[in-house]
Amino acid sequence: MSKPLLTVWYNTRCPVCDAGIRRQRRRLIEAVRAGRIEFRDINVEPAALSAFGASLEDIRRRLHATDAGGRLLVGADVAIAVWRITPGEGWLATLLGNPIALRLTRLAYDRFADLLYAWNRRKGRW
Repeated sequence: MSKPLLTVWYNTRCPVCDAGIRRQRRRLIEAVRAGRIEFRDINVEPAALSAFGASLEDIRRRLHATDAGGRLLVGADVAIAVWRITPGEGWLATLLGNPIALRLTRLAYDRFADLLYAWNRRKGRW
């Protein structure tokens, strides 16, 4: 089998993150079965992205992914890449990933991710 188009690393210990990825996995079931996309729990492989300089805490804070070319995507860029390949969600990638909106999309994602990370830490999830 060839390398997946996208391998998404996420934090299953965050209930919001886990629910979001479960939803995407259901929407992308055919792509998952065909091996075009993978969703992997960073808690099982905490050093998986260390070659990129990404720590376990980095990945708990923001989504990370690698594409078929071996490039690392982080945060909003991962969400946009997933939307691009999710049936019925390409419009989100076009709307929020265009050059005009992308800076604001990244800023909004990062602020939300910071709040979510802090909430999970307060709840003792890691």
